[in-house]
Amino acid sequence: MPSQFRIPKAAIDGAYGALMTRVAKRMWGKVPDNAYVLWHNKPVMKAVFGFEQKVAKWSSLDPHLKVYAEMASAGAIGCSWCLDFGYFMAHTRGLDETKVREVPRWRESTAFTDLEREVMAYAEAMTATPPEVTDEMVASLDGQLGHAAVVELTMVVAVENERSRFNSAMGLASQGFSDVCELPLAQAGTITA
Repeated sequence: MPSQFRIPKAAIDGAYGALMTRVAKRMWGKVPDNAYVLWHNKPVMKAVFGFEQKVAKWSSLDPHLKVYAEMASAGAIGCSWCLDFGYFMAHTRGLDETKVREVPRWRESTAFTDLEREVMAYAEAMTATPPEVTDEMVASLDGQLGHAAVVELTMVVAVENERSRFNSAMGLASQGFSDVCELPLAQAGTITA
């Protein structure tokens, strides 16, 4: 199902728009639908894109755990756009696509280690309203990952909540980024959390 833009899709124009469009197409093959929404408020857009560039540089947390946490959070919220893009990003980063495919059903899957399961449980507990994080969850993860990685994990999940809630609220849906992947579950309408 294509995005149902709850506010009109903006026309990305001007020199900055041309540059942004060129960069997006080079990085992802097309302009993400959220850029068409954010274009309506350029100061917000520039702040979000600047922050996302900084988030991409964080490196205390294993990249696999980061992706599993982001996708578990996006799945809990029900953001098909975020899951679609998440599958695509995992693919482009060379992560294990078999495991990524299993994230929406991680509880039943045998693909994950105990630590990976704890990370996804933590991401879902953070995403719940109100949050359901326990002292025991944090202590276990801190003991296994260390302080810096737990701080990064927590912020990555918080950032994914921001992304997923924004995209869902604006009516954005799977845009077909994952069509280039070997992930059959990533097709629009078949991702379930």
